[in-house]
Amino acid sequence: MNDSVAIIGGGPAGLMAAEVLSGHGVQVDVYDSMSSLGRKFLMAGKSGLNLTHSEPFEKFVSRYGNRKNEVEKWLSDFTPDDLREWARGLGVETFVGTSGRVFPKEMKASPLLRAWLKRLGDAGVNFHLRHRWVGGIIAGDGGGSIIKFETPEDEKTVHADAVILALGGGSWARLGSDGVWVHWLKQAGVKVEALKPSNCGFDVTWSPHFRERFDGQPLKSVVLSFGSFHQQGEFIVTKEGVEGSLIYAASAPLRDEIEANGKAVLELDMTPDRSHEWLVERLSKPRGSRSMSSHLEKTVGLKGVKVGLLHEFMPKEEFSNTERLAAFIKHMPIPLIATRPLDEAISSAGGVMFESLDEHLMLRELPGIFCAGEMLDWEAPTGGYLLTACFASGRKAGNSALAWLKDHQ
Repeated sequence: MNDSVAIIGGGPAGLMAAEVLSGHGVQVDVYDSMSSLGRKFLMAGKSGLNLTHSEPFEKFVSRYGNRKNEVEKWLSDFTPDDLREWARGLGVETFVGTSGRVFPKEMKASPLLRAWLKRLGDAGVNFHLRHRWVGGIIAGDGGGSIIKFETPEDEKTVHADAVILALGGGSWARLGSDGVWVHWLKQAGVKVEALKPSNCGFDVTWSPHFRERFDGQPLKSVVLSFGSFHQQGEFIVTKEGVEGSLIYAASAPLRDEIEANGKAVLELDMTPDRSHEWLVERLSKPRGSRSMSSHLEKTVGLKGVKVGLLHEFMPKEEFSNTERLAAFIKHMPIPLIATRPLDEAISSAGGVMFESLDEHLMLRELPGIFCAGEMLDWEAPTGGYLLTACFASGRKAGNSALAWLKDHQ
């Protein structure tokens, strides 16, 4: 087979598609706008690359919300266990952390990426760096596609029998996923849901005192509730608002509530291991000459930023009412007014709508052009779910392009 495929985007989805195709004798050329491949993948691995998660498959696929049915099709062909076995084939052993998350034993992304790029290069994959797709694309049913790139030297026109777009979402633009492709695909008649922050922080209108006093302080061992979401964890107070793992986990419903109603009010239980009744009994003890902050620390162990939140959101006159004080400790409301900017988010929601794709991830409006990865309209929390689905969608797109090429020989 002498077919050629152009893959635009050198992240996990694009590279996985390249692996599938190169393994079947297809000429594969990977184009990326950056000076090196896998920039966002490497950044994600700086604090320990969370490849996937070890929880049961049914629970795993439930993490993809209203896109569960679509994403499950990719994951059924390339499961979290398959991903671990694939990494092992590159010489990267993995382990399951205490939270069930799966990491490389070296806790780094770079050894895996280096081994992967070498294997792809040995298989004949060609890499073209500093090639920015400028939106020019002409697709033909069986006649191949013409793609235009800007390079540091000049503009380049490339012909390929099939194309896989793996351009990423809209967050971390400095690493290559800038979302500029949205306009180009819309012009071609593709339906694209607007990109918006996912796994993101939120703005809170703190008082000047709270902002200066508690910026950067962690809130540990709290339970965050919002609608049907109910989870224990921790997050961080920032000058602008709140961010961190527990906030990211709840970010999708919080973001959607703000989008619909202009704000969202999350609720914190700041003493999840203590009952309301226990708090009332302890707080009812005589305070004597102690300050309220000292009383809270002495009686119920509350201090620092948690006490700061009480002073921030609880009316001053209600501190003397132990029932109300206990209620605020167990049900602390924090009003969120906006998401942080898209470029700050870990990932993005929105993208190419599944209605514009056939079951093989091919664009209905552009025959022979497939999409994969975060540029599709799905989202997932952190914990290995994002990466696993990107890898799996890349394999799906690669296999689909392979089948399409065979049908159009």
